[in-house]
Amino acid sequence: LSYQIIFFEERNFQGRLYECVGDCSEITSHLRRCSSCRVESGIFMVYEQPNFRGQQYLLTKGDYPEYQDTIGFNYCIQSCRIVPVHTGLFKMRIYEKTNFEGQMHELTDDCDSIQDSYNMSDLQSCNVVEGYWLMFELPEFEGKMLYLKPGEYKNLREISNGVRFSSIRRITES
Repeated sequence: LSYQIIFFEERNFQGRLYECVGDCSEITSHLRRCSSCRVESGIFMVYEQPNFRGQQYLLTKGDYPEYQDTIGFNYCIQSCRIVPVHTGLFKMRIYEKTNFEGQMHELTDDCDSIQDSYNMSDLQSCNVVEGYWLMFELPEFEGKMLYLKPGEYKNLREISNGVRFSSIRRITES
């Protein structure tokens, strides 16, 4: 599978462009700013700040003529990262408290409400065993999001600037 995203300095795919086929920690080193983009192939996580920080949003194949309307960023996209395709099983353990403590549940599928599905008052740490996942601030996969690849996340609030998460979705090809 190939990955390609094209960033444009102006809205509606105008101005100078930068073609990206991998992770880019600082798009402004290629363009003065980035005001629109087109995903030609693959899936990308885009970030509001350099070095994969700040608010983030998942972009699939398609056109994004301006961010304010499409993804709710107030500013330009500053960095991006490839989201690899995962074809196997998905598995994640979620914990009520930091450092993998408190109530624990294992997910193998999307969950539109942690509170309703597991009666968990909070979700503060997790272990992504298999697959790539998105956590959302609100139920029904709404609000701010956090991209998680396989690994241990001892304190989700710390890495998300205090966001509390309410729903979780697997990143599949569609």
